[in-house]
Amino acid sequence: MALLEVHSIEKHFGSTKVLEDISFSLEEGKALAIIGSSGSGKTTLLRCLNFLETPDGGAIAVRGETLFDAENRAYFSEEAIRQKRLHFGLVFQSFNLFPQYTALENVTLAGKLREKDKGKWPGIEQQGMELLARMGLSDRAAHYPHQLSGGQQQRVAIARALALHPDILCFDEPTSALDPELTGEVLKVIRSLAEQDTTMIIVTHEMAFARDVADEVIFMDGGVIVEQGPAKEVIEHPREERTRQFLSRYAGN
Repeated sequence: MALLEVHSIEKHFGSTKVLEDISFSLEEGKALAIIGSSGSGKTTLLRCLNFLETPDGGAIAVRGETLFDAENRAYFSEEAIRQKRLHFGLVFQSFNLFPQYTALENVTLAGKLREKDKGKWPGIEQQGMELLARMGLSDRAAHYPHQLSGGQQQRVAIARALALHPDILCFDEPTSALDPELTGEVLKVIRSLAEQDTTMIIVTHEMAFARDVADEVIFMDGGVIVEQGPAKEVIEHPREERTRQFLSRYAGN
């Protein structure tokens, strides 16, 4: 059984259909890259998976548990939605760190809010330090976001997403807000996570990275999946003409 199963997800904003019949599965320990032009529905799909948007149709299941089924839609309390979100960790394009908190406080805040027993906070902080060390940021724990480079902020955001042990780690264009010289350090971290068999969904415009790091690739256009398959096969030998047109922009990269 796949870790994640997505069946016929649809999303409308008014009369505009943003996602249509999106279906795929993801095995545990695998990385899926989602590519496509701006406006193709990639970010909306991630937001639906993370319950930041509610799909208008379809179903989502993790480890065989149905998290959402539009045909049997029930009232979801805020607490129920928060619990469903714990299956997914989301790293945003623009970091979204809390400016009033240090790097360590950003990483540990959610865990402390969940744990009312303050006696357990030292363990949460130790885990936070371990995650920052994993990101190469041990010496930046007491720094505030404005004291960090864009690449460092994004690595703090990755540590924060990992802190709650999500089943699936999602990245929404994790390098799009970075200067080119800082892109490499973030991609290096994501590459290391893939090597450690972290289950990931990565929306990216870095085609060479997607080819080399992802196990599977989905190409979206106009809110639908045009092509999907093994990463190297789709990127180096696309079957669909629309995929070839899109990838031709990146030829030689």
